[in-house]
Parts: sequence; C-alpha cells; structure tokens
Amino acid sequence: MCVGKTTIGREIAKQTNRRFYDLDWYIEERFRKRVSQIFAEDGEAYFRDLERRMLHEVAEFEDIVLSLGGGTPCFFDNMAYLNTVGTTVYLQAQPDTILTHLSMARGKRPLLEGKQGDELREYVCNQLAEREPYYQQAQFIHQVDVLRDGSKVKELAAALIEQCCGQR
Repeated sequence: MCVGKTTIGREIAKQTNRRFYDLDWYIEERFRKRVSQIFAEDGEAYFRDLERRMLHEVAEFEDIVLSLGGGTPCFFDNMAYLNTVGTTVYLQAQPDTILTHLSMARGKRPLLEGKQGDELREYVCNQLAEREPYYQQAQFIHQVDVLRDGSKVKELAAALIEQCCGQR
C-alpha cells in the first residue's frame, strides 16, 4: 500500500516500451465504479472475487506492466498465479515510508477510511505483518525509500529492469 507501485510501474513500462495497467483503475473503467464504491455497496468479499477475475483477464494481455492493489496477492491463489504468468516484484517499505507516502497521496483508500495517527500506524503495521508471507513469494524483492522526486523513480525503475530482466 502506497509504496509507489503505480509510479514505478508506469516508469518501467515507459523504459521498456510496454503498456501500463493498474488493476484498480482497470476495474473502475470496466465496471464504471470507483473501488471505494464497490467496497461500500458490495463489500470486500465481492470486490476480492471481482479483482481475481479481472487479474486473470488482464494477465492475458501481452507486453504489459501491471500494478496491483496491496491486497491482491493475499487472496485466493493470486500470488501463485502471478508467479506463473509473469515476473513479480515486491516493493518492500518500512511503515514510516508507507505513512509518509500516505500523507502525500491523493484519493480514497477504502480500508483506511477514518483512520488517523496511532490507529493508522497500527493498521499499517498489522497489514504488513499479515501480508508479508504473500509478498515474500514474489520472485524479486526490492527495498524502497520515500519517493519524492522523478529522478529517484527513474533510477529505481532502471534498477528493477536490470535486476528482473537483465536489461537496461
């Protein structure tokens, strides 16, 4: 959550001449509803099933870079599936980095609704602890720091391309 998946993914796509997709955005376009609206109207269980089905749909596209929501790898067989259809990267961040990014982020996050201060910090730490076993299944793990400027994003994208694909 809020580690730069979309920002870095978009840059990787640019540097490798691939199309970029954000799974949440794809779902919103396809169903003409915000993820937060789907959560509110239909609940998390419904959203996670929809997310899984859309993940399988998008994974059929060729030559793409795909950014996922932070919970996507943690449901159904999503992480195992992702490892069979593509190269997976876990952008690992400390809670303080995530909290800094959250303070700079725009847009609503349904699972964070109404949380602030110590409650937000506790939630972020608990989510990381719960999700870590799934994230650790990624083929590549890369530590990220606070991403405040474009040059750092470009450097990180280039490093990930080199690490994962052996190319620049």
